Amino acid sequence: MQKIIGRKPVLEAINSGAEIEVIYVAFGQHGDAINRIFTAAKKNKIKITQVTPQKFNAIAKSEDAQGVVAFKATQNFYELDELIEESKKSTLPLLLLLDTIQDPHNLGAILRTAECAGVDGVIITTNQSAPINETVEKISAGAVSHLKICKVHNLVQTIDELKKDGYWIVGTSLSGEKFYNQLDYKMPIALVVGNEEKGIRKLVAEHCDFLVKIPMKGKIDSLNVSVATGVLLFEIINQRNT
Repeated sequence: MQKIIGRKPVLEAINSGAEIEVIYVAFGQHGDAINRIFTAAKKNKIKITQVTPQKFNAIAKSEDAQGVVAFKATQNFYELDELIEESKKSTLPLLLLLDTIQDPHNLGAILRTAECAGVDGVIITTNQSAPINETVEKISAGAVSHLKICKVHNLVQTIDELKKDGYWIVGTSLSGEKFYNQLDYKMPIALVVGNEEKGIRKLVAEHCDFLVKIPMKGKIDSLNVSVATGVLLFEIINQRNT
């Protein structure tokens, strides 16, 4: 991740179309420059977060930040059509769709698992999702640099595009119709996993071809999303290898 500090450099980066993951603003900052940063970020659908001065100082680590710091992605993201084209080079394509994963540690762990499972690509929602920052890169153990990653604004539209290209959409849900190991995965699959607390969104679930669940034997009703992703991905791999 490349750090951009100071009000003017951040605003210039936004207006130049730079691939900015997230902007942090310290509480108490105001004025015309700050207003223009908020306006430009909203227009370009860039995540902007206000934090305490103490947290901001820990993030910025610079006296020149002027209460604003942005992180520019060094990750090269794929366009959806590029990712689909690349995935079709596999005999049985496998894509992983992340619906509003917000915890960077979960995101990093999921990406690490995805790389180990050999997925053909990962699709991440731009809104209400954790940015691919230094924490994600560290937790992923370098997997970020080996994965084909695509960012999309509308996951439902993306699912519809994938269906047109022959993918079957498998969503994870506590109310799934089948257990995860009862489905035949020997077909082009796009696996959807959802938010840490709420799971996949209702409209996303409605657009899935199948909803599957992992049986729970204990008193807690669900696994951590990164663990659940690993269980599902390696079930798919195991079936395809037999």
